[in-house]
Amino acid sequence: MIVTGTAPRRWRRIAGGHVTPRIKTTKAFYRTGATTFFASQHDQRFSYSLHVPSVHETTTTPLPLLVIQHGTGRTAAEYRDAMAEFSERHGCVILTPLFPAAIGDPDDLHNFKFIEYDGIRYDRELLAIVDEVGTRFTVDTDRFMLQGFSGGGQFAHRFLYLHPERLRAVSIGAPGRVTLIDPDREWWLGTAGFEERFGTPVRLEEIRKVAVHMVVGAEDTETWEINNPGDSNWMDGADALGRTRVERITALRDNYVALGIDVTLDIVPGVGHRGMGVLDAVCDFAARVLPRTPPPVS
Repeated sequence: MIVTGTAPRRWRRIAGGHVTPRIKTTKAFYRTGATTFFASQHDQRFSYSLHVPSVHETTTTPLPLLVIQHGTGRTAAEYRDAMAEFSERHGCVILTPLFPAAIGDPDDLHNFKFIEYDGIRYDRELLAIVDEVGTRFTVDTDRFMLQGFSGGGQFAHRFLYLHPERLRAVSIGAPGRVTLIDPDREWWLGTAGFEERFGTPVRLEEIRKVAVHMVVGAEDTETWEINNPGDSNWMDGADALGRTRVERITALRDNYVALGIDVTLDIVPGVGHRGMGVLDAVCDFAARVLPRTPPPVS
């Protein structure tokens, strides 16, 4: 008998082709496979869900962690579910934080992307969630992979500047606005005043140890959302590196390479501004850089 769909997280095969429940309690059920959303114990305005692979039930070895940071649309659950097959195949825990819009400002859509807003340090909120997951699941949280697309890509590369020692790898997807490592450009176009603002310098030697991936669709050329003078996520000069996301991520790649940071850039043919459209490239990169966990015992 072949068990399909979502059943593998709830059932196991036994002799004779029959199935029997694997998860016997409500608590265990919602902590296996695609989990519910949990409020962060550090700040309950923020939450997270996971996909926990079935190997977690039998292993004593901490599993690798892949954090996927949503963009403006807050599609955390969609990314969690889209990465379920990867999670099971590679024995990797998927963590999808949720930073709601309108925290402190009913019109806000963007503040998490720029790391700091009105006393909130979104980088620290993410690390608090990661560390909480480490206390609840058998997962390696010392160094993890961070991936983000669009607004998530903005957050991901700025997080890299702050916490390279926590990252095994980072995948930066189609950011509409980029921050160059450039002390002559003001934040967030560059890193002038970075240490005064965040309490830590940009540590190039640590950043160079992180595997860096960049990805964008070749047809990601619409500009209505990223060339918007007067909006809260605009600074004069944001278009100096190009008008499209393809041009801007290429400029970011060139900046990194000039500073000795090794970068893999994938420009995916036929894809516009769709995070799911570049996810195969993200998975290929993740498969190369994350340790692989043996499959569960059947």
